Amino acid sequence: MNNRICGIDEAGRGPLAGPLCVAGVMFKKDISTIKEFELINDSKKITHKKRESLFEIIKENSLYHIVLTSNKDIDTFGISACIKNSILEIMSKIESDNFLMDGNTSFGIQNLNHLIKADATIKEVSAASILAKVTRDRFMDQIANEYKEYSFEKHKGYGTKLHMEMIKEYGKSDLHRLSYKIKGIDY
Repeated sequence: MNNRICGIDEAGRGPLAGPLCVAGVMFKKDISTIKEFELINDSKKITHKKRESLFEIIKENSLYHIVLTSNKDIDTFGISACIKNSILEIMSKIESDNFLMDGNTSFGIQNLNHLIKADATIKEVSAASILAKVTRDRFMDQIANEYKEYSFEKHKGYGTKLHMEMIKEYGKSDLHRLSYKIKGIDY
């Protein structure tokens, strides 16, 4: 039993391609003495370079678990079920009495608290946000070599103008979420 928080956050809920990534982080000790941890914030509010530098520091100073869920599983089970299953896996791997998810729902999971904007206010959730974002971005950068025509390294699978143009020109790849309907492309 402990009273430390295991923060949970996701990256990749909305993209048209690629996996969902959910991470859970519980610090091993008081982080107030670690100077770099002052930089921890919502992954969307810090630069790519800062996220990358914090990634290993977070891993070294925490118990963590990262779950990647494929686009095919998202198509089969739905995004909410995939997030829920990822959270349950994290809860089975990290022993804590206090699990906190960023957002407005607990996905029906008992023992899971939720808080809107927790990724910007609770360091454990911010750290989970960074692990999830960096892991997913690295995956998309790596897979971009196999799908050169889609330029995944530039937009990470999100519905940018460039990505939409690539889909119009080449169609959807096996990395795309077929259950996600794209206005102007899917009829």
